Amino acid sequence: MKNETARLMKRVRETRPLVHQITNNVTVNDCANITLCAGGSPVMSDSADDVEDMVKLASSLVLNIGTLNDEIVRAMIIAGKAANELGKPVILDPVGAGATGYRMRTIDRLLSEIRISIIKGNAGEIGALAGAGGKVRGVDSGGLDGDPVEACIALSKRTGATVVMTGAVDIITDGRRVAAVNNGHEMMSSISGTGCMSAAVIGCYAACTDDMLTASAAALAVFCIAGNKAAKRSRGPGTFIMNLKDEMANMTENEVVPLANIRLL
Repeated sequence: MKNETARLMKRVRETRPLVHQITNNVTVNDCANITLCAGGSPVMSDSADDVEDMVKLASSLVLNIGTLNDEIVRAMIIAGKAANELGKPVILDPVGAGATGYRMRTIDRLLSEIRISIIKGNAGEIGALAGAGGKVRGVDSGGLDGDPVEACIALSKRTGATVVMTGAVDIITDGRRVAAVNNGHEMMSSISGTGCMSAAVIGCYAACTDDMLTASAAALAVFCIAGNKAAKRSRGPGTFIMNLKDEMANMTENEVVPLANIRLL
């Protein structure tokens, strides 16, 4: 998958897919900028009166429930249904799944009314959705009980979505194939928003292929390579976020092929 990752990175940069994001207002600026650094084009519209028309222009849709309210949920439903009608991939980032009843009810509604292409979350979030004893504290992962691969496969088979569990080693499955990406750095957990940004990058890559497992693995490999490189020249969280964006924007295909640590399990 190393060569396919490089080819997808090139395709993203050549086609500059428009990624429509209804996302966490804490991290919206970082998500927009990492989309640009990945080679895509961001649009961050979240008005129910605007999203249906915006989805028509976009290549993919990212839904992030980090900062929820009823109007945002309404906009997500409208946008998601429009994306489904147009055959465009929908990425769901179930931030804080398991933390509150409102979040779980919202996720259940999104999954029942929208055909989700990719569900991306941390171990606690995916564990909560899979019924594997996921633990969350606010929006932070507390891990899960049981085997993470089995939890991801179970959730994928139940929802029909490709499931991405981020962590020290990222796990991706479409219910049949399972891939692992081992390219990250512990400093990526030292700032708010790396999870949200990874969903934005996945949105760029999902727009450029029909294979959601390959899109997710390639996006995470590139994003985490950038994080690893950024960490090595950062003094702390402040310089890290700046360097992460620089490394993402400056990465070359020649760097990706030897560095991408992706394996099929």
